[in-house]
Amino acid sequence: MDLDNAICVVTGATEGIGRAIAESLANRGARLALCARTGAKVTTILQQLTEEAGFTVVGQACDVADEADVTRFAAFVRDSLGPVDVLVNNAGLGHRGPVVEMSTAAFDETFAVNVRGTFLMTRAFLPEMLARGRGHVVNIASLAGRNPVPNAAAYSAAKHAVLGFSKSLFAEVRHRGVRVTAICPGSVATPFFEKSGMGLEHPDRKLQPEDVATTVIAALDLPDRALVSELDVRPTNP
Repeated sequence: MDLDNAICVVTGATEGIGRAIAESLANRGARLALCARTGAKVTTILQQLTEEAGFTVVGQACDVADEADVTRFAAFVRDSLGPVDVLVNNAGLGHRGPVVEMSTAAFDETFAVNVRGTFLMTRAFLPEMLARGRGHVVNIASLAGRNPVPNAAAYSAAKHAVLGFSKSLFAEVRHRGVRVTAICPGSVATPFFEKSGMGLEHPDRKLQPEDVATTVIAALDLPDRALVSELDVRPTNP
């Protein structure tokens, strides 16, 4: 796909992997629509990327797990930029702790953001891709969705669900010209680990957000006849 002037949506775009992906897309000349839950952070990154890119980057606060929020955001993107070429479902969170100590609220929030959010955003933007017979949905999953992670059962299960959703979506839309890619990073040095309480040993040896962004760009750069359906990205020496 030619990313120059491609209309790209990135969720969870104000920090970490999402921010790195947004910056990489802006550097390639993509027209961006960004969202995250915190409005002040969205405003800040919109200002910064607009200055750096030399063209207006748009966005809004949006809770990807809230159906009404997603509907409003999708309408805003269409009104501001037009039909979307690329959707990057990056928004996610996790809660650390053994199953016997995890609250129902923490479990539900993990699935709401990671799984329901991916579903709602995809459902909102997929019809315009199918109507034009082209587009690319990139879902940021995790190696935690493939491998057991003690004290992170909810997060592992949610990312496993993202992988299952991606596989089924891939089979559903590939013959209609829409590509689907699931990216599974290993440990990435982002604020996610601090917020989730999971901790991160040897952060200097972990992946950096720009490593994942580079992988996303590589998948998008393939010609329309080719696609990467799933891709694991691991630290060389964790």
